[in-house]
Amino acid sequence: MLIGEGFPEVRGTSRDAELWALLFVKEAPLSRGQEVKIVWRMTGAGPLTIKATLPDGTAAERTWGPEEHTGSTWERPGQEWGTGFAFPKRGCWKIELTRTQGKGHVWLAVA
Repeated sequence: MLIGEGFPEVRGTSRDAELWALLFVKEAPLSRGQEVKIVWRMTGAGPLTIKATLPDGTAAERTWGPEEHTGSTWERPGQEWGTGFAFPKRGCWKIELTRTQGKGHVWLAVA
C-alpha cells in the first residue's frame, strides 16, 4: 500500500500488538547493500529491540536506531521509531520487533 508521498507501508504480524512499517524507498523490492530508512509504529509497552535475519541466519546491519520519534504525520497506532538497515544479501528478510509487552514481525523482500 502507498501512502503520503508514495512510500510503501507494510502491516506486521503479531498476536499481542499492532505493528506497521513505513519504507522510505521509491520502489519495492528493496535493494541489497543500500541503506533503507524504515519507520515503525507498534503498540505495547517498553523499549523496542529490532533484528533482521534471513532464514539461513544471516543478519542485516542496523546502521542506526531505533530512535524514538515524538512527532509525526503518519497515522497508525502505537509509538513510533526510526531505523536504518543495510541488507547484505538478496532474499526474504524477517524483521522481528520486541517490546516488554508485545512482539511481532514483518517480512521484506530484498533484490
